[in-house]
Amino acid sequence: MSNESSVAAEQGSPSSSSNPASAPNYKVSKDTRRRVVTASFIGNFVEWFDYAVYGYLAGVISTVFFPQSDRQTALLATFGVFAVSFFVRPLGGFIWGHIGDRLGRKQALSLSIVLMSIATFCVALIPGYATIGVMAPILLLLVRVVQGFSAAGEYAGASAFLVEYAPANRRGLYAAVVPASTAAGLLLGSLLAALLSLLLSSEQLGGWGWRLPFLLAAPMGLIGRYIRTKLEDTPAFRELAVKDHNAKAPALAMFRTYRKQLVIATGAVLLNAVGFYVILSYMPTYLSEELGFGATESFLATTIALASYIGFIFLTGIASDKFGRKRMLLSASVLFILLTVPAFLLLDTRNFLVIVLVQILLGGMLTLNDGTLPSFLAELFPTKVRYTGFAVSFNLSNALFGGTAPFMATLLIGMTHSKLAPGWYLVAASIVSLIAVLFASETSKKPLQQG
Repeated sequence: MSNESSVAAEQGSPSSSSNPASAPNYKVSKDTRRRVVTASFIGNFVEWFDYAVYGYLAGVISTVFFPQSDRQTALLATFGVFAVSFFVRPLGGFIWGHIGDRLGRKQALSLSIVLMSIATFCVALIPGYATIGVMAPILLLLVRVVQGFSAAGEYAGASAFLVEYAPANRRGLYAAVVPASTAAGLLLGSLLAALLSLLLSSEQLGGWGWRLPFLLAAPMGLIGRYIRTKLEDTPAFRELAVKDHNAKAPALAMFRTYRKQLVIATGAVLLNAVGFYVILSYMPTYLSEELGFGATESFLATTIALASYIGFIFLTGIASDKFGRKRMLLSASVLFILLTVPAFLLLDTRNFLVIVLVQILLGGMLTLNDGTLPSFLAELFPTKVRYTGFAVSFNLSNALFGGTAPFMATLLIGMTHSKLAPGWYLVAASIVSLIAVLFASETSKKPLQQG
């Protein structure tokens, strides 16, 4: 990582350059940056570990919480609960954004990880439909809503935290830690799901085995909370606070002055929202439920793809620092428009090696977007509304299209009777992202806006 450097030099804020004497000279050490990376990593890791386990064990969870008169209806209901938890995320984006822009990134991130860990832990404690009837899916829905609300502040907050601490020429690399942490959470979830399905009988897995991964959330969340409380807030936020330039109402300031950036950001997120959940979360269910592939093989194929995704994501972060955010995002959209449907055709060969290679290809294409998006969104907004702008755009797109992606994929297959339907859905998302990014300016070579 970088040697010590001042916020004035790295952030290049207009306020600092116009009045150098008034700008605090915050020094950031290598050790501080290492702790920032760790703290940012762990919160997203816990969040997406939960989503991974829920997505990968959706078939089992549907048998526990819903009546089994119609298998596809139960599966749709399970993904419906998954989707509903996303609908509160825009509200969470506004609230966590307000806290993050008014009180500090550290404060918002420390609170959100506690709520998220408790809610995830509680999933493991809910009795099934056979025990308490309709109260089982109701309680599951309530807990998932709390999870969705708390998760709304994680991705945006961690990205803003990293970008504001990063050296100016490495913001893409630092921000790539965020999607890497989400993939790592998915990877552990995939490994545990594969291990449980391999070691336990279907009766054991449906009876108690599925609950084990959710129990891990509490200790992981406590560790993340402890690490975050030991950090200072970012130099950019502290500089703004010292000068009392914080927006009193960040959401109002965003809508008044940064509407164009908000529209661009929301559209740009669409490929990530749909692609991430279709390729890295829904895929094992698609392979096993729609293509008749073995459950263990489905989990294994996705696990291999996830491991390669983590490696690619950092290369993308480095490339975005060198070649620019816009070029990387446009490349990702074009590749998905051209290659998604042919890739889904190859999945239907049901050959394990082909499926693994296709998933690695799709995951690698997705990293071009995902490894670039966090730094792009953080750079799009000035410091005083950065958390709010990022959180609202990211969570709005994910609420409407990300959390609903597994549900929509299952529904579209049922409506069209075509196993290619999820691929065409992903193509449509790519077209929207392509158009949005075309209207954006390049952000990587510019100083962060203080506002």
